[in-house]
Amino acid sequence: MSISYISEILPSLFQGAGLTLQLFFWTLIGSLPLGIVVSLGLTSKIKPLRWLLDLYVWLMRGTPLLLQLIFVFYGLPLVGIVFQRYDAAIFAFILNYGAYFAEIFRGGLQSIDNGQYESAQVLRLSYWQTIRKIVIPQVVKIVLPSVGNEVINLVKDSSLVYVIGLGDLLRAGNVATSRDVTLVPYILVGAIYLLLVGVCTYVLHKVEQRYSYYQ
Repeated sequence: MSISYISEILPSLFQGAGLTLQLFFWTLIGSLPLGIVVSLGLTSKIKPLRWLLDLYVWLMRGTPLLLQLIFVFYGLPLVGIVFQRYDAAIFAFILNYGAYFAEIFRGGLQSIDNGQYESAQVLRLSYWQTIRKIVIPQVVKIVLPSVGNEVINLVKDSSLVYVIGLGDLLRAGNVATSRDVTLVPYILVGAIYLLLVGVCTYVLHKVEQRYSYYQ
């Protein structure tokens, strides 16, 4: 494992890591709000809406993300819906993680005592004021550990985009390994993934500390 060889392949690995981070960022930006909205629908009193959202969550959680990626990129064009590779990955990841976050947030919402809502009514707060000012802050504290686990999984799941030909971190390592017949790129890829997970873990720990006053 020479320093010169490492310095030669690191640029391509960092470029792949850049795409991994982009996918990670946009998936969180899209899936967290989607999860919150779907969780509110799952706890609503409108039965057809609950059934429809339950079906969505069941499909997303019951099938592999890899299969969903293949279906979005290769299957949807058969019915006239065409995505570019990167857009297909973002779309599939947001739908998948939105379903998982919805179940997490639903559990958090159902853990809030009904007395909280009754107190909000006494204070003449609207439904959305109650959700925003009373329920959401408590739910965030409750679901943070579970959300953190999904965020860390997202870092690793991003490697699945190789199936639709995107040049993420793992694919960059695969190319270097196949070309140079050495496991050094894989070692570096593993180190970069560990670094990314370590940063996420640190940030999530700080966020949990920020919400510790709700205990």
